[in-house]
Amino acid sequence: MAIPWFLWGNDTVVAGLPIWLWWHIGWMGLAAIGFWVFATRAWGVGIETSGTPAGTGESATNPGEPAADTDGDRR
Repeated sequence: MAIPWFLWGNDTVVAGLPIWLWWHIGWMGLAAIGFWVFATRAWGVGIETSGTPAGTGESATNPGEPAADTDGDRR
């Protein structure tokens, strides 16, 4: 449905743009909303290995242990 073959040769213009372009704008908007929903609800589901919930900002390392990318510097 992303390629509007049924609009092939249609010269209808709405708000200064061809109707087939509006079709693509609508599909890209729908895809953006779908990706946003996926990214906020299901991103990383089944991938997390730590007990820390995703999005809490907490480190997966022990509190007394520095993170691997800090080279031993505590922040």
